[in-house]
Parts: sequence; C-alpha cells; structure tokens
Amino acid sequence: MSDDNKFNLSKAVAAISGAMMTASTLAFAQAAVAQESEMLEEVVVTGIRASLESAIQEKRAADNVMEVIQSEDIGKLPDQNLAEVLENVTGIQITRSAGVGTGVQIRGTNANRTEINGVSTVGSGAGRSGISFDDVSASIISEVQVIKAPDAKTIEGSVGGTINLKTIRPLDLNEPLIAARIQGEQSSLSDDGGWSPRLSGSLGNNWSTDAGDFGVVISASYSEQDVSAFRPRADRDNLDTLDDGTNYLPIQFFVQDYDNYQYETTNFAGTFEWAPSDAFTFYFDAVMNEQERYQESTRVQASGVSTLIGTSIPDSYETVDFGSVDSENGNLNLGSIQAALTGVIEAQNDGRYDPNLRLSSDTGSRDTSSDIFSLGTNFELGKFSGKVEIARSTNDTVNPDFSTTLNFINPNTATGSANDNGTPIEYDLSGGSLAFGIADVANAPSTAELLDPANYVLRDLNQSHDVVENSEDAFRIDVSYALDTSIFTTIDFGYRFNSSQSVNNDSANNTGLRDMAESPSGDLYADILIAGPDNFNEADGRDLYVGDFLVIDPARSNSDPDGVLAAINSAMTAIGQPPIDQPTSTTNSFFDITEETNSLYAQANFQAGIFRGNFGLRYLETEIESVGNRTTDGVVEQTSTSGSYDFLLPRINVVADVTDEIMLRAAWSKDIRRPDFDNLSTSFSFDTSPNPAAAIGNPGLEPEEVESWEISAEWYFAPSSMVSVGYFHKTRTGLFVGQQEDPVEDPNTGYRDMTAPCEGGGIFNPIADPNVFGPPGAAPGVCVPTSITVNGEGETTQKGVELAFQYDLSEFEDTLGWASGFGIVTNYTWQEFEGGDSYYDPTSRAAQVFSALGNDDVTMRAQLLDNSENAYNFTVYYEKYGLSARARYTWRDAFRSDDFGSTSSYPWGFPVVQESRGQLNASVNYDITDQFSVGVEGVNLTESEIEQSCVNEGALLCFQGLTDRRITLGASYKF
Repeated sequence: MSDDNKFNLSKAVAAISGAMMTASTLAFAQAAVAQESEMLEEVVVTGIRASLESAIQEKRAADNVMEVIQSEDIGKLPDQNLAEVLENVTGIQITRSAGVGTGVQIRGTNANRTEINGVSTVGSGAGRSGISFDDVSASIISEVQVIKAPDAKTIEGSVGGTINLKTIRPLDLNEPLIAARIQGEQSSLSDDGGWSPRLSGSLGNNWSTDAGDFGVVISASYSEQDVSAFRPRADRDNLDTLDDGTNYLPIQFFVQDYDNYQYETTNFAGTFEWAPSDAFTFYFDAVMNEQERYQESTRVQASGVSTLIGTSIPDSYETVDFGSVDSENGNLNLGSIQAALTGVIEAQNDGRYDPNLRLSSDTGSRDTSSDIFSLGTNFELGKFSGKVEIARSTNDTVNPDFSTTLNFINPNTATGSANDNGTPIEYDLSGGSLAFGIADVANAPSTAELLDPANYVLRDLNQSHDVVENSEDAFRIDVSYALDTSIFTTIDFGYRFNSSQSVNNDSANNTGLRDMAESPSGDLYADILIAGPDNFNEADGRDLYVGDFLVIDPARSNSDPDGVLAAINSAMTAIGQPPIDQPTSTTNSFFDITEETNSLYAQANFQAGIFRGNFGLRYLETEIESVGNRTTDGVVEQTSTSGSYDFLLPRINVVADVTDEIMLRAAWSKDIRRPDFDNLSTSFSFDTSPNPAAAIGNPGLEPEEVESWEISAEWYFAPSSMVSVGYFHKTRTGLFVGQQEDPVEDPNTGYRDMTAPCEGGGIFNPIADPNVFGPPGAAPGVCVPTSITVNGEGETTQKGVELAFQYDLSEFEDTLGWASGFGIVTNYTWQEFEGGDSYYDPTSRAAQVFSALGNDDVTMRAQLLDNSENAYNFTVYYEKYGLSARARYTWRDAFRSDDFGSTSSYPWGFPVVQESRGQLNASVNYDITDQFSVGVEGVNLTESEIEQSCVNEGALLCFQGLTDRRITLGASYKF
C-alpha cells in the first residue's frame, strides 16, 4: 500500500486509540497541520495518531461542544465493548453487569439519547436512551460522537448528551476495502474455561460511471461471550439485644450468587450511496443487530435465618457507623451499632427446622432484534443545501424465563410438614468478605448427602414469556441557506415528524410449593439435576462457601423448557399432584403507547472576527395515546387515555478562537427528558416478592425540563497535545417523583393484611409470597405497596468540572528516538447533584434499628443514581516500529446504585452505595506486515472487585461483586 493510500484510508476509517481519548483531549489546530503540509513534501499519519489528529480537527471545527472517538483501522475501536469505548471520554462513566459495560452516564446521568448515523434508536425495554451498548459490536462502528451541548438541529430528549454512532461511508473510500478479524476471548471465572469466538469483517468500494458515482460498504460481525461474576450477599437489617442490653444487627439472610451470562451477537451494517451529480447524493443505510443472551446463573440461599435471632448469638462483632442522611427533617446523624461478624447458626430441631438451604437456577434470558433503516438524499442547489430522510427503527425483544428453586432436606435433622428443614451455617464477614458455608458440626450433611437427588424437593417454578415491541418512524428535512452577509454565514431550518410506539405484553405462571406432600423429591426428576458450580472460591480464594449442591440444569432450562416442565410434571403426577401450567397472559402488565411528535427549528450560524457559533429555537408538540388493562373484581377492561404537551427550546453556542492555540467555548440550551413508557401505562403488574411496590402508570406525566449552560477553554500547545478545562451546570424541573403508599403492618407481628381490598393501604398482590409479612406457611397473596410517578414541584442541579490533558512525544523523534513513540491521555471529572423533593423511606426493620439509635421518622433525599462525584482515566500508549500498545486505568468514586443482585427491592429502603473502584485494561498489537497484525487485549487485569454498602458509603457491607478477567487474542488482515 502506498504512503498516500495509507494516509487516505486511515482518514476514512479513523483510529483505534481515539476511544481512549476524549474529543476534548485531542488536539492540534487545523492551521498548524496546514502549515506543516506546506513545508513537508509528504505527510504520512497512521494508527493512533491519525485518529487523534482527525478527531481533533472534527471537534475544533464544530460550533457546539462535541467529543469524538475514531477507530484506528477497520473494526479497531480501542475496546471491544461500546460502553467501554465511551468510558474514555471526559465526563462519562459507565456501569457494568457481570463485568461487561452496559450503561453509560454522561455528566452523571443515564438520561441520554443514542443514534446511529443520526437516526434515533429504540431500546429493548421501556426506557428512552435507545439501543443497549452491548447489543452493538464496536467492530462495525468507525466513529463515535458525543454531543454535550445541543444546537437547534439536535433532536430533543437528552439530559447529559447525545451519542451518535457512525458507520463507514463508501464514497469516502479512496481504495477498495477488504478487511477481516478473528479473535477468541476467555473469562477467568467461567466454569468451562473455554474460548469464545469473535469474527468481523468489512467489504467496500466505489465506482465512477456515466450514471454517476456509486459506493457500497458492508460490515458484519459475529461474537460469543461467556462472562461470570460471583456476588455474595449478607443481610443484617434486623435488631436484637444481648443480655447486657446492647443492641446489635443479627444475621437475617445469606446469598451466594453465581452470575453467568452467555452472549451470542450478530451485527450487520451496510450502506449504498449514489451521486448522480455534484448536486445530489442518495443513500440507503441498514443496521441490523441480533443478540441472544442466556442467563445460566445459580443461587445458594441460607433462608429462615431470621427465625433464629436471639438463639444463635454471634461469636464476634464489628462496629457499623451509618453516617448521616439528608432527610425531610434536616440532616440526621444515624449513629453506630454493633453488627454480627462471625458465628455458627446451628440447625434447630424444636419445631422451627431452620436455617434452610435453598438452591436456585436463574435462567431469565433475552432475545432481541434491532433494525435501523434510513433512505435519503443530501443535496446542494445553489445557495440551498441539506438533507431529506425517512427512517425506521425497531426493537423486538422476548424475555423468556424458566427459573426454579429447590429446598435441600437435611437427612440429619428433623422434618415437619413444610418442605424445608435445618442445615447448620457458619459465617465469617471479616476482612470485607461476605462468606458463609455449611458448618462443620454433628448434624451437618456430608458431600454425598448434598449431592443426593433424594434429599431435594421442588419449592418454586417461575415461568414467564415477556414481549416488548418498540418502534419509531421518522421523516425529516433539514435545509441550509447560504447568506452573503459579513456576519451570518447560513440560516438552517427544518421539520421532523416521528411516531414512536411501545407495546408490552407479559405472560407468566409462578408456582410456589410449601408443603412436603405437594413437593416432588429430586429422585423423581434426577435426569434434569446437575451439580452446581463448585468454583466460588476462585475469585478471592475464600475457604468458606457452599461448593456441593444440586440444581435443575440451567442450560437445559434455557434450551428445552418444555422438556424440563414435562419432567417436573411427571414427578408431580407421581405424587398425586396436579401438573404445573404453561405461562398465561398477564393482563395487568399490558400496554400499547403511541407518541406522535412534530418539531420545527430555525438556526442562524455566524462568524465575526474571532467569534463563531449559532443560535436558534426548536419547537415541538407531542400527542400521546396510552392503551392498557384494568382489572376490577376479576373483570378485565381495556382503557385508553390521551395526553399532549408542547415546548419551545432555545439553544446558543459560541466559540472564540482567541489565538491559533487557544479556544474558548460557551453554550446555553433547553431540552426535555420524556418519561419512560411504563410510567405512562394505565396497567400494572405484580412481583412474587412482597417487597416491591406495584407501579401504577400516569399517562398525564409530562417531560422533565432541562436548562444547561457551560463554559470551557482549550489550549493546543503542541502537535497532538492539549489541555482543557470546562464547567457545566444543569437545572431540571418538572421532576419525575415517585409517590408510594405502604400497607399497614401489625406493630406486634409485622404481618400485613392478606385479603383484598387492603383497607390499610397498598394493593392486594395475589401471587406474592407473604414471607415475613404473614404467618409461617401462609398461601400466596398479601397487600403490597403501590407507587405512581408524578411531576414534582422541586428542582435539581447537576454541575461539574471537566479537566483533560494529552501529550504526544512524536515531535521529539530526533532527540528521543524510540521513546518518542510514547504518549499520555488523562482526564478528570468532578460533578455534584443537589436538590429534589423525593425521599426514600426505610423498611420497617430498618426503621426499628434507627429508632433504637434515637432517630424516628428517618427518610433519605433521593440522589441521582450511578453518579460519581469524582472520576478519572489515565492512559499511556506507545506506537512505533509496528507496535501499538495501550494501558488504561479508570477510577470512579462511590455512587448510588439499584443493581445489587438477585433482589428487586432496596435493602434498608435505600439504593445501595457502590464503593469507589478502579479497573485496568490493556492491549498490545503488532503489525507483522502492512496487511497482517496480531494482538492481545485484557479487561479488568487485576480482577478488581465490587463492594456495595447499605445506607451510606463505608457503612454496612452487604453485597460484593467478584468479577472476571477477560483476555482476548486475535489477528486481523487487510487485503
């Protein structure tokens, strides 16, 4: 390949390591590049530095605040996962599920938009942020744009920013494109230890004919991924008193989660372009994504522990300082208390038959298909230019679930009429390890007894088949008119219509067995039982864990749920019990919501002296129709409710090119954030747990309003080097505020009403297990809380400072030699969230603890979830002699989270705090020839674990996440 072609191709498809840089960290002025081009006969830029220079030029030319990441080569963004790609950007943090990046927070919020080639995407659930980042392979994306400050042309609907994923444009190619890549990935905690394949490739070319210029490019990828995480949990949210009058937190519950997700993802992106003349370019884009995600997780629970409070006294304690909370009554210091640390909970034979050993297979899966099609033309007719486009985005998702729970019947302890009995438990929560296992005492079961199917009985079978269908059809026309004035360069105006629809239809059947007589033993269905994973100690080397147990085969439950159900029903028939039914439609969870929006905008672009920018208005009006089901006395009635709203959104962006090296920016804008679709539904659904509130929708809910402003300065002090600082401020009003009504609980027993219509508050849930809210052995059905979302009267503010620095040593090749290949990129973000009039209430048990510490009526002001106050990235890279290496360390401060394992309700009534954590990723690639390269990549090299605390940061450790290390080996070839 010639040097000219190297340069042109790298500009067309961009650069790998750009993902580790923010656009605000990338820097070299276009003027400087032009001057160097005049002095040099030839400029050859490839690899990482090509991506940096190209991204810098794009960012600097933009009038609004934009960050840019570009791929180094075909299919070579710097990370395999798009969320992890975006983690390199200043002001962006990500959240992970089982160690894989899934959520992206821009300036502290998840309320963002995602587009592909400027077309809105739709998600797989009720949310508004668009397609999930783990659904799209980074290998088909050539560039990522993050728009932090919108202009009038920017589609409304974002609080933090808009992410635009761009694919390759065929008419930009300067030579035929043929590229392929093959890789294999291994997870350190997977129980099979195998390698998962990743394949990707791109093919493209363009031609000049008598009918004009034609271009075609297609990119495709196929990947499998096996990721695992161990998630221990210990509940200490009750109250007991020692003989000396000392209050302490006893053990309430233990969980040993083994989370395993297996992904199979296929992505396709194709573009056809035809330019019959210089005036018109017609295009058709297609992006199609298919993902099957299988959850084959297992869960070990030590249940029934709470009934032994006061009987099993801990051996040792730790002091827990709950810190303070911002409550409705001002700042409250919650105080300190002793908490159980080590001990043995012996199996009881006095009629309580506790604690129980409960084993679950969690096999909830997701099968999603996402398609995005757009057809349009770019035109230039005299002083007029612009685009006309029609587009359709769809996402169809099915969430099948076939989860089972078995009870272990310890043959060494007594058994009553209930289908559980006692198994002794030892625990050691010292050293930040939430460890428990089977105690080595006289009536403990042996390994052979733990692996004997005859010692297991079926307790629960939860089946569901939930379907979500989301779509958006859009038409837009954008026109720019060139002006001859000295200040205003162009006037932009346009119109967009879109119709969005979300349909949700759930089917479920949840069967709970509580009596021994109705629970078939495992020897009747032994062929579908397997031993659970026995490697729970591999993550942190713990000695205390449950390593021998049986579960219903999770893989078989996924692949053949009908066969598994048939085996269970055969066992039910053998003991004279009725068979378990297939899932049936859950009418209370159905909704069909349609939104139609018309929007207009006008924008003036200007340039005067050192100043340039734009100002304009965007107007929109939206009409909503919400169809749902309401059930009254067993009668289902379909209802339809309408709503509407309109907004006028002004937006201003100003840039001052103070010198050739220094640039100042300022922006002010208004935007909206629409409520999630399920918040607009008139239907509601129930959970089998008695803790979650039944969410009742509000079709009249209007969007939140967001007012943003920011200022920043950028100094491009050397080639490919820069430093920047920025400040942003966002105010949100019309907040989505949850209002909850709790059912009354008996002050002596803690029991709730177990019959409709729940005169003491809440709503009757016919499928919920009463658990501690009803007498032992009670049948399903209990009053549960209700919640509704409304527009609150308060406001919140999000503000922050973003710092970025990049330095490249390539200009010092004459003096540094090989060391001139080094460069660094680093950024730091500080952000703060304040305000709001929404508060969390503690659970009844938590309220008793706080009351014992002298604090009644405790509440906690709701905070922004997934928002870290401090975060930074530090990347060092090396590129020379065909070697390209990069190491990135990412750290983020503690943040509130609602992702804490296998429970759906907030422990203590508050979102948990995920403690501060850092992660090290690295990659090394070597070009064996100009066409052939090999490489290795590592994610979470130090296997950094997750710690989650209840109530406040550093308070009571209640959850852990022990995540895997993932290594990827691969090779790529460009023909």
